[in-house]
Amino acid sequence: MNAIDETHDPALRSWVESANAAGGDFPIQNLPFGRLRGAGEPWRIGVAIGDQVLDLQRAAAANWSAAPRELLAPLAAGDLNAFMALGADAARTLRRALSRALAAGAEPTLAPCLREQTQVELGVPCTIGDYTDFYVGIHHATAVGRLFRPDNPLLPNYKWVPIGYHGRASTIFASGQPIRRPRGQVKPADADAPRLQPTARLDFELEVGILIGRGNAPGCSVPIERAEEQVFGLTLFNDWSARDVQAWEYQPLGPFLAKNFASTISPWVVTLDALAPFRRPLQRPADDPPPLPYLSSADNAARGAFDISLEVALQTAAMRERGEPAQTISRSNFADAAYWSVAQLVAHHTVGGCALRPGDLFGSGTLSGPDPGQAGSLLELSAGGSRPLVLRGGEQRAFLHDGDTVTFTAACERAGAARIGFGRCSATVLAGEGD
Repeated sequence: MNAIDETHDPALRSWVESANAAGGDFPIQNLPFGRLRGAGEPWRIGVAIGDQVLDLQRAAAANWSAAPRELLAPLAAGDLNAFMALGADAARTLRRALSRALAAGAEPTLAPCLREQTQVELGVPCTIGDYTDFYVGIHHATAVGRLFRPDNPLLPNYKWVPIGYHGRASTIFASGQPIRRPRGQVKPADADAPRLQPTARLDFELEVGILIGRGNAPGCSVPIERAEEQVFGLTLFNDWSARDVQAWEYQPLGPFLAKNFASTISPWVVTLDALAPFRRPLQRPADDPPPLPYLSSADNAARGAFDISLEVALQTAAMRERGEPAQTISRSNFADAAYWSVAQLVAHHTVGGCALRPGDLFGSGTLSGPDPGQAGSLLELSAGGSRPLVLRGGEQRAFLHDGDTVTFTAACERAGAARIGFGRCSATVLAGEGD
């Protein structure tokens, strides 16, 4: 697993002054990767530092000492996937080089390569070829199961096998891009037949995205001891869901149209190296069955979880019209919510011989905490729609309305370490086709 080195020093400061601001998402200890472009430009790769982004195409052409030219070459070409394919050691080498070049006291040779984040468009951080959505949130699984199966909320396979299904990469959108209310088959309880209509139960799902780096060859499983070597970094991820469509279609193979219409990903990939100070033991109750050997290692049990605080905010159209900020409606934590670790997901996904490729995405599944205010979906927060949330100004929400904006944020914080943020994962709901 990732070691702590000089790049994590909480005393480290940057000559990019905004990176030194208290409470910022992108100090010099973070250095996440993303994709950007200015007006009329092709997509290019950058690294967030404070309120700036270091344009790596420009940085590759700059004359700075210790520049790792062979690592900057794919990034200068605008191909994050090719860099991800080089593996964890390459990412670690570039991280150290950038940290030294951006540190206070270094010559600001890269200053001409900085661009204000507000002056560029940020996109989906890499080319996502395949997308698997998992179901690691045990509190979410239990709460949702209790709504539909009060006597047996958690199915017997849950504590043995990481549950997942294949999703659609073609409708994963960048943060800030609106999503349209989808249509699908819905069968009301009092109807004899289903009908095609816009969903009336549109929901969000608070998730962490896991982006694959090097990957593995077909037929070659990845042992859990080496699983994190295949992971480039983490993002925020909103797996939008149409609950009424899902209720009708999900048996026997699971959701389809209820999920495939849109997912939103945050623009910055926080590397596992940046998260090294925030590892925690993986939580598993002593009376639960032990994982099978291919899902078990001492290191994973001791340090397999990531201590990431998560937050969901909702801003209605009426709030915007009144000039009011979004209202926080839920707070959770990745380590507290997840029953299965990132390494276990990689080991399980590949144990049958499935090949993972650079840029493949795993969704964690909804990351709800154990308490009601820590739910990662409106399905839970509103008890299936029976107890709508009461918002500022008296508005109520059982499920999302057109004009609602949902925003996820996340950060890692602890004494003796610099705060590491993830930026924002945000989208506004628009009326559906033909509405």
